[in-house]
Amino acid sequence: MRSSAARGPMMSSSLPNALPMTLRMYQRLATGLMPLAPALIKRRLRQGKEDPARVGERRGLSRDVRPHGPLVWIHGASVGEVLAAAALIERLRDLNLRILLTSGTVTSAAVVAKRFPPDVIHQYVPYDSPRYVARFLDHWKPSLALFIESDLWPNLILAGAARRVPMVVINGRMSPRSFPRWRRMYGTISALLSRFDICLAQSKTDAERFAALGGRDVVTTGNLKLDVPAPPADPAKLERLMAMTRGRPIIVAASTHPGEDEMLVAAHRSLVGFFPQLLTVIVPRHPDRGSSISGLITASGLKPALRSRDEPLTATTDVYVADTMGELGLFYRLSPIVFMGGSLIRHGGQNPIEAIKLGAAIVHGPHVFNFTDVYEALDGRGGARQADTQEALVKQLGQLLADPALRDKMQQAGAGVVEQLGGALDRTMAALEPYLMQLRIEMGAANA
Repeated sequence: MRSSAARGPMMSSSLPNALPMTLRMYQRLATGLMPLAPALIKRRLRQGKEDPARVGERRGLSRDVRPHGPLVWIHGASVGEVLAAAALIERLRDLNLRILLTSGTVTSAAVVAKRFPPDVIHQYVPYDSPRYVARFLDHWKPSLALFIESDLWPNLILAGAARRVPMVVINGRMSPRSFPRWRRMYGTISALLSRFDICLAQSKTDAERFAALGGRDVVTTGNLKLDVPAPPADPAKLERLMAMTRGRPIIVAASTHPGEDEMLVAAHRSLVGFFPQLLTVIVPRHPDRGSSISGLITASGLKPALRSRDEPLTATTDVYVADTMGELGLFYRLSPIVFMGGSLIRHGGQNPIEAIKLGAAIVHGPHVFNFTDVYEALDGRGGARQADTQEALVKQLGQLLADPALRDKMQQAGAGVVEQLGGALDRTMAALEPYLMQLRIEMGAANA
């Protein structure tokens, strides 16, 4: 579905000239605050939010050399966005294109190092100051820029457009919370979105929102996260875990947020009376919360084990806290029952697709607006169940623990939904084909 007439590639030359006052003020403010950057970096280093060996990248500096030939720059905010681009990156690599992947968090950098091929260049996105952005673009000279979802930094976008870099929003998402806020700042957001050649949206609703906010050419391609391959797992680690937990019923609570862990621990206390050997595995969205989760488990009278400290998982362990990075694939393979976090609190829910691809029956809370279409389809087809209260959470988990046939039915239904809603990768590649064709022409000319 297109929300405006299609245009050909490389149309960044037809740019709006006048910037709204808000963006002019933003540029001046970003320039004026540059002297405070060292203090900001020091603070973030103390908080563990920056890599001390790579802080120069935040100022647009890099120790890496730009590879020869066309370079596709892909930017995503953090882990979820970066992983959403995994299959797309593989397709682009198959075309012999070099990839520059930027993100803004230490956790996403760790995931890239673990999950992506070594020829994918990762850099931290520079702070959105005109000078830092200019350094970054002058060094990397991207041939095509793909922005994942909605991490839109004004100076980065304006500078890219000024350099005539073709720019595309991929897997575009505009949340119900962001849309009304941006509508009140239409002049600002339209000045940014109009710099993109095309916007590839996750859903019809997202497409309508991007078009209403000034997107020039909006196409519904679907959600790339539905086409992401199942996460890997170390076979030796999986074998050890299965040996340690054999015969025990297991619930995995994935990507939990503050306020949810307490409810899951309380659910365990209720369920263990019916399933005495029950093991609950909590995988916090942010691993640095592991110690605090372990403390609340102990305070509840249960026995925790913390994976980051190599504490042994024994027959007496009630709750295993998997506070490590990049191991969700391991724990999804350990249990057929997965609670998806970020849904009992107003975070918007985490992505259930990877768990479903590894055979999970899904339980989630009421707040899943980050993946509305996916959860509506899963709930409607019986691939997932919603728990609005503590009592409902215990009931849904208890039914799945007690009924293997129900688990199998939900797994099959979930797999059917994922297959039905897939195809975003092919549609995204088709929409990008005019730009990729231009890059292939450039490659041919460079090699002639």
